[in-house]
Amino acid sequence: MAEAEASTSAPATASSDAEPASHAAQKKPVVVLVIGMAGSGKTTLMQRISLHLQGQSTANYLINLDPAVLDTPYEPNIDIRDTVNYKNVMKQYNLGPNGGILTALNLFATRFDQVVALCEKPREPTPRFIVADTPGQIEIFTWSASGAIITEALASAFPTMVAFVVDTPRCAHPQTFMSNMLQAVSILYKTRLPLLLVFNKVDVMAHDFAVAWMKDYEVFRAAIAAESTYAAELSRSLCLVLEEFYEGLATVGVSAATGEGMDAFFAAIDSCAKDYEQNYLPELQRRQQERDEVEGSE
Repeated sequence: MAEAEASTSAPATASSDAEPASHAAQKKPVVVLVIGMAGSGKTTLMQRISLHLQGQSTANYLINLDPAVLDTPYEPNIDIRDTVNYKNVMKQYNLGPNGGILTALNLFATRFDQVVALCEKPREPTPRFIVADTPGQIEIFTWSASGAIITEALASAFPTMVAFVVDTPRCAHPQTFMSNMLQAVSILYKTRLPLLLVFNKVDVMAHDFAVAWMKDYEVFRAAIAAESTYAAELSRSLCLVLEEFYEGLATVGVSAATGEGMDAFFAAIDSCAKDYEQNYLPELQRRQQERDEVEGSE
């Protein structure tokens, strides 16, 4: 344990933070948790987000939560690699790559109150967004205790939403599309946060077909009509089950490579932030009140 502790330190932050007295009256930044399967273009999208905000002279605050990434194409303000040494964690606990990522994330989560404090620190200009890049091994973040701790800590302090990045060309196959939709359902169910479905790589293939499948069951059934396998039958049944889920799901098509659709992306984020204020925040406050009442009665 000594080695792991020696490889951790207080989270790094940008050196240009200022503390104006007027910050308290300004609106809180919106936290965007960028989640996506390996190969979806998630990290490239992070780079595009950074470039887009810089081009609009909009302040942004970027967080890297992937301890195993060798290089990030953007400059994070807070980087888990500055706090936890991933290779040391693997060596000390005799872990493989996935176990090392999970353990590193667990160690980082124990100090995540410091990250929240850094994000809340007054600075000029006030960031409009706090964007967090998560590990490509999607289940490590979405279904781990440390992922839940990080998500809830951010959602308790800021308007927070999830951007689930999908590889559009791969979704051209109906069953792959359905697998991504089930993943989106599980993330929404687990986090209970507003979710934006981001169809990436529209420069390679437009996402219109996916939107059509979501809006009209008959269109999806026609796309999979030629298949009579068990998986195809399951996909048809799931599409019917998910009709109500699709109705409340925000979608946008983007290209992390070219920047196409980024204005629509940020407009959708603003809409998700309003959803957080109207629906998630009251539920969060209710749960906190119930916990306080239980603790008070003990």
